[in-house]
Amino acid sequence: MISVKHISKQFGVCEALKNISFEIPSGEIVGFLGQNGAGKTTLMRILTAYLPPSSGEAFICGENILSHPVGIRRKIGYLPENPPLYSTMTVKNYLRFAARLKDVSVKYEKAQVDHVLSECHLLEVKDHLIATLSKGYKQRVGIAQAIIHEPEVIILDEPTNGLDPVQIQHVRQLIRRLESKRTVIISTHILSEIEQLAQRVLILKKGEIVADNAIEQIVVSDEKKQLFVTVKGKEEMIEQAVKEANDVKQINIKFLEDDLFEVHLENTNNVSHYNQMIQSFLKYQVKIVSMREKKNSLEEAFLKIHK
Repeated sequence: MISVKHISKQFGVCEALKNISFEIPSGEIVGFLGQNGAGKTTLMRILTAYLPPSSGEAFICGENILSHPVGIRRKIGYLPENPPLYSTMTVKNYLRFAARLKDVSVKYEKAQVDHVLSECHLLEVKDHLIATLSKGYKQRVGIAQAIIHEPEVIILDEPTNGLDPVQIQHVRQLIRRLESKRTVIISTHILSEIEQLAQRVLILKKGEIVADNAIEQIVVSDEKKQLFVTVKGKEEMIEQAVKEANDVKQINIKFLEDDLFEVHLENTNNVSHYNQMIQSFLKYQVKIVSMREKKNSLEEAFLKIHK
C-alpha cells in the first residue's frame, strides 16, 4: 500500500529527513511520533505529494509520488492540523464543494455527501454554517472532506488537537470505523491516543526512524516484569510465603485495609514463577484476591528513546 525507500529531504543546510525507509500494508493504522522538528510533517507532506523529496522514492498503491502526483492525491485523504474549512458555508455545501474539488463524479456526488454526513455523524448540523460549529464538529467536517472521495489512504495530523474528552472519544470512534476500509496514518503528540488507535508506531528523531514496531513490542520493557498481588492473610505469613518463592523477588508489602495487603513482586517472567508464588501463598493460607502486571506505557518508551 505505502512503500518509502531511502527518502531524504534537505532545506538548505538543514536535513529534515535522513534516508527514511518503511512499508505500510493495507488496512493498518500507524502512528507517527516524534518531538517537534523530528520530521513528521515533512514526511506527511511528501507522502501526500505536496512536497518532493530531495532523494529517494515513495509509492502509494503502486504509483510513484513523483511520477503521478495528481493520481496520488486522488488516492489520499489528508486532514492537516488546521482543517481547510470555509466558515461562511454550510456543512453540506462545503462537502459538495470538497467532492467537486476531488473529482467525485456528479452522478455520485449526492450519495457521497450523504454517506460522509452519516458516517461522521454530521446529519444534525448539515445545514449549519461551519462558523457556528464546535471544535469537535469542525474536526468531523475535516475528516469528512478527507474521505469523501473514498481514498485508499488517510493521513491525519493531530486529529483531536484542542478537543474536550467527549469530542475526542467521538473522533476516535470515527477513526476506528475507517480502519477496515483504509490505511490510516496518524500524527499526534497525544501518546495515549496512539496506544488506543494504532497497531504500529514509527518514531522519528532528528529526521531518522529510531523505532518501527507494533505497539506491544514498543512498550515491552527490557527490565524484569513486575506484578502487584492483592492478598488476604497475616502479614508475617505473606512475608514467609514470598521468601519461599525462590525466583520471585519481593519489593514491598503495602497494607490496604483490615487483613488486605498489596504485594509488589518482580522477576515474574514466566509461568513457573507464577505457579511457584501461588503454591507458596496456598501453603501459608494466604488468599489471592487479585493480580495485575505493571506494563510500560508508550509514553515511558518514547521518553526512554529520547533520553
